[in-house]
Amino acid sequence: MESRNRNDLANERTYLAYLRTALAFIAFGFVVARFALFAREISIVAHVHLADTHTSTLFGTGMAAIGIIVGLYGTARYVATKRGLDTHQASPMPVWAAGFGGIVVAAIGVTVAVALFAFR
Repeated sequence: MESRNRNDLANERTYLAYLRTALAFIAFGFVVARFALFAREISIVAHVHLADTHTSTLFGTGMAAIGIIVGLYGTARYVATKRGLDTHQASPMPVWAAGFGGIVVAAIGVTVAVALFAFR
């Protein structure tokens, strides 16, 4: 019984980690998207012409969309793992999901690095 409770609680902690990650992606996306608006307002006040700020809006919207996907995937994983625990069957993460997650994080990292380097 104690092992069962431990597994259920571990599954819930993992689900909460997915939700925290999803909320972080959404919040970061919101901040990045709003930065474009802030930059436009400052450029008007400072009488400075800014280059295209649509990149910031698109990147922020993309980050928010990734956050939604992470939240939905975390919910699906929680349900699958819960069913697996109830039926005493393993429910490992699919290899494609791990690979896709790694590729998305790497792409975000490269995009941020290139953007930071371009604006030096």
